[in-house]
Amino acid sequence: MGIWDSLKQQAGAQMLEVIDWTDDSNDTLVYRVPTHNQAITDKSKVVVREGQACVFLSEGKLSEVFGPGTYALDTRNAPLMRFFQSIAYKLEEPYKGDVYFMNTRQYTDNGWGTQRPVMVRDAEFGPVRIRAFGIFSYRITDPAVFLRQLVGTDGLFTTDEINGQLKRKLVATLAQTIGQSQIAVLDLAANYQDLGDQLRDQINPAFAELYGITLTDFTISSVNLPEEVEEALDTRSKIGILGNLNAYTQLKAADAIEHAAKNTGVGGIGASMGVGFGVGNQVGANIANAQGAAPPPPPQQGVYHYTGPGGQAQLSLAEVVQRVSAHPSASHSVWQPGWAEWKPPSAVAPIAAQLPPAPPGAAGPPPLPGEARFHYNGPDGQAQRTLAEVVAAVQAAPDAAHLVWQPGWEVWKAPADVPALAAQLAGPPPLPPGA
Repeated sequence: MGIWDSLKQQAGAQMLEVIDWTDDSNDTLVYRVPTHNQAITDKSKVVVREGQACVFLSEGKLSEVFGPGTYALDTRNAPLMRFFQSIAYKLEEPYKGDVYFMNTRQYTDNGWGTQRPVMVRDAEFGPVRIRAFGIFSYRITDPAVFLRQLVGTDGLFTTDEINGQLKRKLVATLAQTIGQSQIAVLDLAANYQDLGDQLRDQINPAFAELYGITLTDFTISSVNLPEEVEEALDTRSKIGILGNLNAYTQLKAADAIEHAAKNTGVGGIGASMGVGFGVGNQVGANIANAQGAAPPPPPQQGVYHYTGPGGQAQLSLAEVVQRVSAHPSASHSVWQPGWAEWKPPSAVAPIAAQLPPAPPGAAGPPPLPGEARFHYNGPDGQAQRTLAEVVAAVQAAPDAAHLVWQPGWEVWKAPADVPALAAQLAGPPPLPPGA
């Protein structure tokens, strides 16, 4: 810039000024008004509108904080004389001043959220990781503190320069607030408003001291549990709605069948086979039982440590039932990892459910040999077999577990406990062909 241009600017700056500012943005917090050489003529006017504050720095020091209204500024830059004063300083104004306008309205709809899960202790579930999200609002309430602590000499200060810091402080305080409230995780949704108000009141003194701002609103939109915990809660809710575990098992089996039926590809065939051999048996058995035409599902094959007649061994549920049924008057005990002590079979629900009922009263004669058919479960799977076929299967694998059932029985039985089978098993084996 030439000397002549500098002189013209200096001449224009000798006039009194009217300083104001209007803001069309939604994110500007502070704006410093540019003036020639940062020199403001004495008696210049500053106009502050509603929703604004003005901070005047005279010669580097905070001089005045103005609210809405019109004010005259007191400086040492007298009209006309300031030009002659600047000559000694190479036309640089010796007495500088700065006018900062601040928006004091609310800045709303600022989103916040936990970047990482926050660990809290819940009375029902123990330590639980949660994530929370929401919005907050704030406004400048102490322009002097805000200027000193955050703005400095920045000529344009926006919300992006402070929101990150505010969010970190809010999230840290939220974890502390939830922990101190001792509200169960499942009850947090009913207390979002109270928790938000509590956090706002708790953090405002620190915000006022550190930044000169006030948190006007803090809203919790959601508190989320880890995916695996939510799935467990959903499962427990379904069981509660259905009322019992058997109904829930039937529902899951039906869902699996429907899913497999929709998948007609190669994978669908495999899925259908898995459904047919797994949950399909369970569903079919339940439906048939309701009609009185099919056996209950075979007993579960849980392994028990057993002691009783014959010594100590690890036996399946069916084998334990078989031994107890064979010697009902003897002493039997079972144990599984996690139990504090050995238990009698009658105290273990899965075993007690499979034990034969008390002998019924007078009954009709047993079916003729060769005519009876049994539902059989053994090493080769489950099928309907004749008496001779059951005897042959037992003789072919005498050390394996075999169970049979007929309509009218409440539980599966070992072949030795069925008189018709026991009579055949006690006799000699059939003669080989050609003998």
